Parts: sequence; C-alpha cells; structure tokens
Amino acid sequence: MLKHFLPKIQFLLKPVLLTGLIGILLLSNIHDALAARSGGRMGGGSFRAPSRGLSAPSRSGGGLSGGMGGGMGFPFIIPFLGFGGGFGSLFSILIVFAIANFVMSAVRNAGGGGGQGELESDNPPVSVGKIQVGLLATARELQRELNELGLSADTGTSQGRAMLLQEVTLSLLRHPEYWVYGSTESQVAPLSMAEAKFNQLALGERSKFTSETLSNVNNQLRQAASTDLITGKAGELANTLDSSGDYILVTLVIASLGRSELSAVNDSSEMRQVLQQVGAIGSDRLLAIEVLWTPQAEGDTLTTDDILAAYPNLKLM
Repeated sequence: MLKHFLPKIQFLLKPVLLTGLIGILLLSNIHDALAARSGGRMGGGSFRAPSRGLSAPSRSGGGLSGGMGGGMGFPFIIPFLGFGGGFGSLFSILIVFAIANFVMSAVRNAGGGGGQGELESDNPPVSVGKIQVGLLATARELQRELNELGLSADTGTSQGRAMLLQEVTLSLLRHPEYWVYGSTESQVAPLSMAEAKFNQLALGERSKFTSETLSNVNNQLRQAASTDLITGKAGELANTLDSSGDYILVTLVIASLGRSELSAVNDSSEMRQVLQQVGAIGSDRLLAIEVLWTPQAEGDTLTTDDILAAYPNLKLM
C-alpha cells in the first residue's frame, strides 16, 4: 500500500521543496546585498631610495698636518729614495702611524652617526605598520571629515601626504569617546622589500570592501554614486536598520624610514600613544600612506557580525 502512494507523495513534495529552495536563494541574495560594504581610500607614496644629503667628510688632516698626513706624501717617498740618512727608522714609525690613522678614520666614517648611517645607505630599514580603530556609528562627524579629506587632500606630494596623516590622526584623537575596537601590526623590512609588505597590508584591507565609492590616491580622484552599492529592496532594508549597534572602521597603513615598531593596544590610552606616534611622522620619513574607512556611502552599515567576521584581530578597548 505504501509503495502505491509513494510516487504521489513525491510528486506533491516537489513543488514544496522547489518553493523552499527559491525562498532560500532569495533570502541569501538579500543577505549578500545587506552585507555589501562601501569603502573610502586616500593616500599614495613612493618607495624610492632617499638621496644622500651629506657629502663624504674629508680625510685630510687626520692627525698629521701638512704633507705628513697624506697617504703617499713626501715622508713616504723619502725612505724609498734613500734620503733621510739615520732618520729612516723615524719615517718608518710615521708611516705606521699614518696608516693606523687612515684605517681608524675609515672605520669612523663607515660606522659613525648610528641611525643616520642607516638612512644614508642604499637599502635602509623601513617600518611598515597598520592601525585600525573601530568607532560607534554615531561618530558621523568623523565620517564626514574623512569624506571631505578624501575629496580635498593633496595626495600627490610628500608634504600633502604628511599633512593627510596628521589630519586623520587628529580627527581620531578628537573622538576617543567613540573608540570601541582597536589593533596594531608592524614590521621592519629593508627598502627593497618594504613596498611589497605595504601593498600586502593595503590590498588585504581593500579586499574587504565590496566597492571603493571614494578614492583619492596620488591625486587621482574617483567617486561613485552611493546608489551603485545598495539598490532595490535590499537597500531600503539597509536604510531602515538601527544604527545604534553599527560601527565605522578606520584603517591606516603607513611606511616610514627607520625602525619604529608599533606597540600593541589594549585600551584607549595605548591607542592614543600609537596615534600620536604615527601622527608625528614628517614628510622626510613618510614613504607611503593609505587611509581606508568603511562604510563610506550613505545608508551603508557595518554591524557587529561584520566586525567579527572580517576583522577578527580587533580587540575591545
């Protein structure tokens, strides 16, 4: 008897299963639309080796004045030509002293200056770091400041990029009451490898955006309409979400000359110290910077689930 009704049951279940499958697909599409993330990006830079601003110090007069301080001067020639009489031994001693003085001067010139000697080398050390600050979405003023900077900042010169870094860190320092999450990451690499490290960090963060709706990199400005990101009913649902549980995430990726690692952040005071540290980097040391923030488009949101899924390294402060 069961075998007789089994085909009919299967026939009736097919439409139900098909309807459920369609519903699941529709819901997943809406979820994907809601999970879309707009992002802003500004910055730029160059990883050229720094020019050597100081000329090599003169080696003349290194302890013995006049002709006696040279490498092959008059006192060096006399013994070999047979002049000098009984003074040959004296000239031999002077030769030894001259050679020793030359060697010591060379060693001082090669190792003197400490960090400055590093900066004048062809492949100096470069610090590459990343700072992330998660703020409550009620910090809309800061979001507007970032949007305005993205439209007006001079990202084509080293001075303009240094000013951009100062303005962004200053904006963050002015809103500590909104800080919720934070993290830092840094490493030191030779100049020849620093650009790859920098690009790796920047691309990793950019890949978390569905769309870069505002970009100002090396004075190349691009802006997309906010409707390009969130459209249809999914966008209407996103606009009706309560922003009390939403966030704004700001990321700074920085490359600077010298060894300057970032300390870990566990509270607001440590985050303040790190922001002050990087904000003080001058244009002569700043090689490259990228400021990334999300959301950028109006009506877009960043929820707690998004933070946990896309930014697992963030810590509560």
